[in-house]
Amino acid sequence: MKYDFKKQIRSFGYAWKGLRQCIGKEQNLSFHLITTIIVIGAGILFDITRTEWMIIILCIGMVVAAELFNTAIERLVDLVSPERHPIAGQVKDIAAGAVLVCAVAAAIIGGIIFIPYLF
Repeated sequence: MKYDFKKQIRSFGYAWKGLRQCIGKEQNLSFHLITTIIVIGAGILFDITRTEWMIIILCIGMVVAAELFNTAIERLVDLVSPERHPIAGQVKDIAAGAVLVCAVAAAIIGGIIFIPYLF
């Protein structure tokens, strides 16, 4: 089987296109990205360890990916169910709940990492 490098490059292009479609247009994603900038600034300021950076980067990735999944799910639900429907609303709420779980876990981990640097 031959590897198609051009196809792989196009695939990355589609992924970047998806990110650009959300950045600046999705309020919650914008909040997470602003929080990301603050957390990175705090990491630099406190000179956190390599291990702490890895954990912070993993948390950032988890929350941003969850928000992107949530946005994709919301748009898909809007496409297949343009009228209000209780199940469509539940699907959106569940997806938003998943983002909340990820964000709360990331915030707790952030507290575990950064609070000792403050005291």
